[in-house]
Amino acid sequence: MNWDHCLQRAKVTDIGLRRTTNQDCGEIVPALDREAWQRSGHLLIVADGMGAHAAGELASEMAVAGITHRYSKYLHLSPPEALQRAIQETNAEVHQRGQANLDFHNMGTTASVLALLPQGALVAHVGDSRVYRVRGKTLEQLTFDHSLVWELRQHGQFNAHSDLANLVPKNIITRSLGPNPTVQTDFEGPFPIAVGDTFMLCSDGLTGLVPDEEIGPILATLPPQESAQALADLANLRGGHDNITVLVARVVDESLATPGSGGEPLTILRDRRPQQVWPFVWIGVSVCLLAALAMAVLGHTMPALIALAGGIIAALVALWRQWAATPGGIELSETRRLGRGPYVHLECPVNAEFIQKLSVLVEQLRSATAGGDWRVDLGGFERLSAQAETAAQAGKYDEALTHYVHAISYMMAELREQSRRKGQSPL
Repeated sequence: MNWDHCLQRAKVTDIGLRRTTNQDCGEIVPALDREAWQRSGHLLIVADGMGAHAAGELASEMAVAGITHRYSKYLHLSPPEALQRAIQETNAEVHQRGQANLDFHNMGTTASVLALLPQGALVAHVGDSRVYRVRGKTLEQLTFDHSLVWELRQHGQFNAHSDLANLVPKNIITRSLGPNPTVQTDFEGPFPIAVGDTFMLCSDGLTGLVPDEEIGPILATLPPQESAQALADLANLRGGHDNITVLVARVVDESLATPGSGGEPLTILRDRRPQQVWPFVWIGVSVCLLAALAMAVLGHTMPALIALAGGIIAALVALWRQWAATPGGIELSETRRLGRGPYVHLECPVNAEFIQKLSVLVEQLRSATAGGDWRVDLGGFERLSAQAETAAQAGKYDEALTHYVHAISYMMAELREQSRRKGQSPL
C-alpha cells in the first residue's frame, strides 16, 4: 500500500567528514496494508553502532534488521510487548555474535524505535540516539538520553546549564544493545498524533552539532526530505565529526491521526495463563458420556444422542476455559502512558536571531569557496541567498529560512560532487 497521501517520510544518512565508515543504520518500514497498520503501525528505527574492526557497523545493521523482522512476527502480542520481545532477542543475538569473535568483542549499538499506531506514537529506546516530535512551533524530545551527562543530571549532580555539565564527556553512554546478555529498554507513549505532527529520529552525529533551537524551526518549516538533508548539511558544516543519520515522518492526513484512526486501546500485561476448570465440569462430562454409552447399549438412540451432545458441549466449555486468555491487563491511553516523556519541551519559532545564524553560515560558505581550486556553480547559490536576504529584510522569516537552507544544501551538494571527483573531504 502506498502511504504517500497521508505520511510524508525521508531518510538521510551521511558518513560525515571525519569517519571512514558509516556505523549508523536507519530504516523506515511502512505497513504493508491497512490491516497491518491497524495491528503494528508504521515502524522507524535508528541505530548507532560502536566497536572497532567494523563491529559497530555490524551491530547497528543487526539491530535494525533483527528488530524490524521480529516485531512483525509477534502478532499475538500488543505492539509494546512485541517491541520488547524483538529488542531483547536482537540484543541476545548481537551479544552472542560479539562473544563468538574477538574482533567483535563488546560491540554494541543504540536503538531508537518509533511505531506510528492507530492508538498513537509508541517509542522504544536504548542509548543516546533520539526521537523528537514537532507540533506547530513546539519541539519535544520523547526519549531520555542514556548518557553519563543525562544520568548525572537526573540524579541531581548538576543542572543542564552548569559549568560542570560541560566537563563531562558527552559521548559516554550508559546503555546499549549488545555488550550484555540482556538490556533494559525504555518505553514512552503512546503520544497522540495530529495532522501536521512531524517526527524525527536521529543519531548523535546530528544532535552533537545542531542544537534543538535550530532543529525545531527547520523541521516545522520544511518538507521532510528537505529538512532531513538540511540538518545533515548543518552538522557537516560544523565539523561532521561523526556519522549522521536522520529519519523524518510527517502526518498529513486525518486517517493517521489518533482521534480518527480507530483501533482498540493498547493493552499490556494481559494474563494468558490457563484458567482453572472446576472439577464438577469434568465430572459432568464423564457422566454424560457414560449415560450416552448406556442408552446406546439399551437401544435408546435419541436419549443417547442428547447425552452425547451434552457431554461434548461440556467438554468444549472446559477446554475453552482452560486455554482462553483471561480479560484484564493495563490499557494505555493519552492519560495513562508508559515512561515520563517528553523530556524536552521547547518553543522554537523562526526568529531574526536564527535567520542571522543562517546568514553567517551562508557567508562562510561563500568565503570558503572563493579561494582554492573549487569549481562550483555559484549561480543558484547566489540567487537563493539574495531571495533569503530580501525575505529577511521584509520580516518574512519562514521564507528566509527556506531560501537560506536551500542555498546551504545547494552549495553542499556542489561540494560533495567536487569531492567525489577529487576523492577528498568537501570542507
